[in-house]
Amino acid sequence: MKKALIFQGGWQGHEPAEVAHILSGVLEEEGFDVKITDTLKTLEEDDLTKYDLIVPNWTQGTIEKEALQALMTAIEQGTGLAGLHGGMGDSFRFETDYQFMVGGQWVAHPGNDGITYNVHILDADHPLTEGMKDFTVTSEQYYMHVDPAVKVHATTRFPVASGPYEANGEVDMPVIWTKMWGEGKVYYCSLGHVAEIVRMPEVIELMRNGMKWASR
Repeated sequence: MKKALIFQGGWQGHEPAEVAHILSGVLEEEGFDVKITDTLKTLEEDDLTKYDLIVPNWTQGTIEKEALQALMTAIEQGTGLAGLHGGMGDSFRFETDYQFMVGGQWVAHPGNDGITYNVHILDADHPLTEGMKDFTVTSEQYYMHVDPAVKVHATTRFPVASGPYEANGEVDMPVIWTKMWGEGKVYYCSLGHVAEIVRMPEVIELMRNGMKWASR
């Protein structure tokens, strides 16, 4: 049986405990033995290399160097990394090594919550998005700074909300991407502001596929 670790916490506006429970349920349906922790000490005290998948769900916050190094080493050695929204794309803002591994960092959500926007699937024949069609979301639309090494699987187009960034014209921003970190696969989805959005059938499907893909 495959093993997964979800660490949840940080800013409570993203409902980390509830989202962790949803993602755990998806993984259990796929046959994973899942451990959920609410302390980053687990990253230092546990043997992370025994997990096939680690799911960060920790918005903002700080992390000790030893915990971050243990996480990065486990991924480099083949443990998968998969997560969503700020729980993975806005964790530990001062830790650029973490951002390097993840493949990007949240910087803005013009218009804040309640923006209706389109998610465009780029490769419907890929295992991550097979058979999926474009869909709309009413939530935060994440503007990211993104590693050029990532493979993009879905995008959203800016601008939707008004702002000074409009002067740059239209931009297709990654929503789903993958990359490698050593032997480990990395998967990121920018959707999932709160549990209600995570429960959307399309987001559940994307996370199910992404977590399975990233797993060792």
